[in-house]
Amino acid sequence: MSSKARVVRYAKAGGPEVLAMETIDLPDPATGEVQIRQTVVGLNYQDCYFRSGFYPAPLPGGVGTEAAGTVEKVGEGVTDFKVGDRVVYAGGASGSYADLRNMPAARVVAIPDGMAEEDAAAILMKGMTAEYLITRCYPIKKDELVLFYAASGGVGLIAGQWGKHIGARMIGVASGAEKCRKAKENGYEFVIDRSREDVLARVKEISGGAGLPVVFDSIGKATFDTTVESLAPRGMFVSFGTTTGAPPPVEASLLQHKGSLYFTRPTLATYCATRELILMSSKKLFDLFLAGKIKSNIGKRYAMSDAVQAHEDLEAGRTVGASLLIP
Repeated sequence: MSSKARVVRYAKAGGPEVLAMETIDLPDPATGEVQIRQTVVGLNYQDCYFRSGFYPAPLPGGVGTEAAGTVEKVGEGVTDFKVGDRVVYAGGASGSYADLRNMPAARVVAIPDGMAEEDAAAILMKGMTAEYLITRCYPIKKDELVLFYAASGGVGLIAGQWGKHIGARMIGVASGAEKCRKAKENGYEFVIDRSREDVLARVKEISGGAGLPVVFDSIGKATFDTTVESLAPRGMFVSFGTTTGAPPPVEASLLQHKGSLYFTRPTLATYCATRELILMSSKKLFDLFLAGKIKSNIGKRYAMSDAVQAHEDLEAGRTVGASLLIP
């Protein structure tokens, strides 16, 4: 028996204006699925990558990969969840901009007691991204200088808090006084205002001219050269986003001549590819949240019908912290 669901979809790749609200017939959950009545949807910059066509996806299609709510129906073979459970998910096929959705139970995790659904939707994808970046892709260490771009964004604010908890000396890059203040409040010992400061000059000053062991760069094309020059010999360039476009091709000789550098382009899909990895990563995140070491930093809330405006704000850099859609 099907149910009516309100969803945001797009028929062709393009700007935010291609997003449109629709009402669809949603079938009962299939074997291995749960049906979730979603109360809050997480916004992530990668949603813009899919909508614009930068990340190819089948069309017409849905948008979004993160949401929280309550289990409304359970498909055959599902034993981990029951009707009424509070749950959250991140990753998988796009389509989270919806008030009702079927999801593979293997991608869904229970929201622990003491955590609101808004907080869960605000931090799961961003927090698991921060987790794999700074604990597995490049495990940062106590007293180590670590630079993180977009420090006032959803991932950046969690990374700052998590890095401080580890004991690293976090350097954040943000734009404008408000975003720099936010980063400073969330674990960054140093904050570089790229709107008025020379990032490379400040890195050299902070590191005493030695450069940095690692830079986490989510910007892409605009910051590639600065990141390369900021690294110490044998430093790690972690490219995990492309908000200004893809970085140039990386030639082996460049890595050689700049000090035997390492370059990696990791993704959450790889680092949380199995249910075991999802449960491990989310537990580490939730434990820190419940211990008060990480907060959600919810910024703007939008009605789901205002998804176009939400995407415009994301792409224009008008958001701070985590933004949410409310179905």
